Amino acid sequence: MINKVAGEASKTETIKTIYARRAVRKYKDKPVDKKLIEQILDAGRMAPSAMNKQPWKFYVLTNKEMIHAASKEIAGVVLKGTLKSGVSGIAGVLKAASGLLHFAHGIDFNTIRDPVFYGAPVVIFLTAPKNNEWASLDIGLCAQNIMLAAKSLGLDTCPVGFGTYVEKTRIFPRLQIPAAEKVKLTIILGYGDESPKVHKRIKDNLLFIE
Repeated sequence: MINKVAGEASKTETIKTIYARRAVRKYKDKPVDKKLIEQILDAGRMAPSAMNKQPWKFYVLTNKEMIHAASKEIAGVVLKGTLKSGVSGIAGVLKAASGLLHFAHGIDFNTIRDPVFYGAPVVIFLTAPKNNEWASLDIGLCAQNIMLAAKSLGLDTCPVGFGTYVEKTRIFPRLQIPAAEKVKLTIILGYGDESPKVHKRIKDNLLFIE
């Protein structure tokens, strides 16, 4: 894949890391050293932000039981929302919920213990002030730094949008996130136990204006 985009001489370590990163949804039962997590998040802090507000805060969850509990509660919230959407029949509901939660990746919605965070040992909740209209863009930039830094250090990640539903769970108060902040994105982190294939990239989306 890299060879089709850049020649051998132009493949810097940064570009190699970008092409090596995958959204990993299966993790080894292996903890991540706290210093590594801190190093990765420090790379996140180096992201640009509108007016240099640096709006991000990181809430790092490593308690396995809390992760599993939050995961199942979030899945329940998604399932409840699917039921309200008008999808009929239990088979239809499960199919719709499974699609929403990415279970097309070979994950069984009915049996998995951790249906949202995929067994990752670290869950990072990225928040920003509710009154910052540019925060979502800033968080996206910060998140990419985090994911690339993790890959460069031999770890894998996956951005989990449904992690924001943690605000609707009983676990949420235990995260101690102030009312003035909003969970914008969740990133799971750990040692991957799979090697996902590269999805085909759209190529007809470039136009040079000369």
